[in-house]
Amino acid sequence: MKKIIYLGYTLSLMLLVSACDQDVIDLQQPETVADTACEDALPGAANFSKFVTIGESLVAGFQAGALFTEGQNHSLGLIIADKLKCVGGAATFNQPDINSVNGYNATYSNPGGGVVRGRLILFDSDGTGPKGPLPTPAGAPGVPAPYNTADIPGAYTGDKTKLNNFAVPGVQLVQFIAPQTGGPGVPENPAYNPLYARFASNPGTSTILGDALATQPTFFLFWGGNNDVLGYAVSGGSNEGILTSEADFQTRYNIIISSLLGSSETIKGVVGNVPDVTSIPHFTTVKYNNIPLDAATVTMLNAGFAGFNNALDATVAYLGHNAADAARRKINFAAGNNAIVIQDESLADLGDEFDMLRAANAIDDAQRAALAPYEQARQATAEDLFPLSAASVLGTIPNGGNANTIIGVTVPLADQYSLTKTEVEVVRARTTAFNNIIKTAAAQSSRIALADVNATFTGLVTAGAQSQNNVTITPNFAPPTGAFSEDGVHPNSRGYAYTANIFINAINAKFGSTIPLVNIGAHGGTPLPVSPAGL
Repeated sequence: MKKIIYLGYTLSLMLLVSACDQDVIDLQQPETVADTACEDALPGAANFSKFVTIGESLVAGFQAGALFTEGQNHSLGLIIADKLKCVGGAATFNQPDINSVNGYNATYSNPGGGVVRGRLILFDSDGTGPKGPLPTPAGAPGVPAPYNTADIPGAYTGDKTKLNNFAVPGVQLVQFIAPQTGGPGVPENPAYNPLYARFASNPGTSTILGDALATQPTFFLFWGGNNDVLGYAVSGGSNEGILTSEADFQTRYNIIISSLLGSSETIKGVVGNVPDVTSIPHFTTVKYNNIPLDAATVTMLNAGFAGFNNALDATVAYLGHNAADAARRKINFAAGNNAIVIQDESLADLGDEFDMLRAANAIDDAQRAALAPYEQARQATAEDLFPLSAASVLGTIPNGGNANTIIGVTVPLADQYSLTKTEVEVVRARTTAFNNIIKTAAAQSSRIALADVNATFTGLVTAGAQSQNNVTITPNFAPPTGAFSEDGVHPNSRGYAYTANIFINAINAKFGSTIPLVNIGAHGGTPLPVSPAGL
């Protein structure tokens, strides 16, 4: 048998710069206008005198990858509470103030190592525009004031008994009802969440839901369940242990709803469902075919991958491997934009087949070693999605590598940085199941309104743009129209105002109230890219 050509590569360093291109940002600062006053507003069949919110990061005011003061000042609950003043709501809406300009970004921080990073910003390091779709955390080298520092929030020092907002970033359904969410903060307690512990009435004993109900609310907003699928998605489907089962979701959701309704015979509320996370900017900014190549580079790459493609043909011809599967795995490039080379753990591992080729002397030891990274590799298709975190590694050289080893081109992108078609289907199916559970729970009580956030967000994505109050918003984080913040998951302040109207419309429809809608133009969008001082 003819020996297969060794996989050798030569790549232009142009890939390091161009592998993560994004759409050009229209450099306009989002403008804000004054909101409108109450006009003939009526409460209908609901009592809004004591309004509380319970939820995750989407209710806490989390945006741009962190919980910080300015984001908290535009939380979903605070925006809605301002409108509830028109229909008998309280004059104040108390939150567990974070007291931090830039917040704390756990993803990019290592406090033990002396590195603390905060909220994400669009950063223009040399005055020519952001270099890719991945925003920069506050506290990173070169960013200007007020983004040049970040701090870890301390304990909440206000009156815990007067709180209205009981939203905690990062929690799943089970953590609303588990006392372990408040402590202890030890490795043996995976339920621990420091952002709840800082305002828990009795850390380690109290629960988020219990603390909220202790305030004796007359009306609640509950929006939970997003993290029961989001965590799996943003990890590229690499951690199935954090994807909640349908049975567990139903049990936990029903416990929460029963506890809310059982706290008072007259309490009423609104619940939100789970948006399709595969359509948010976190998964739509980095494109599957984001590798631009010129003709000379293509020639070198295809020559290098000829050995891999020949090995696939050999597994079909001599080992009976499935021809369609082999064809799917072949790697070929052409001048222009090319698909990212990824690791797909759903593919059968070809290690044994490649070992058989070596045993038959079809390849030598060096060739077998060169095939090792590609045993479960293929090029991406339009059905694969990539989390925003992929932008941090695409086009870079691995530690210990050389200029010819480029992640996403000659080195397959690791599994946690892609969401394959199969994994996308899992996310969407689980989201549908969760939303059916939420819909059923809401339909079983005349005291609950359902805000269909999923349908509204899907409509925005499908339309590409919508207008409210003569303000255009789009499903991305590019100023001036983007409704999402720099993390690609959470809305920005204007996006939260848009979301607030989904909940207000649901409340009005269910209870016959006439709560005025929020003027989304009164809330800012994602700011323009910032540059270092002097540029």
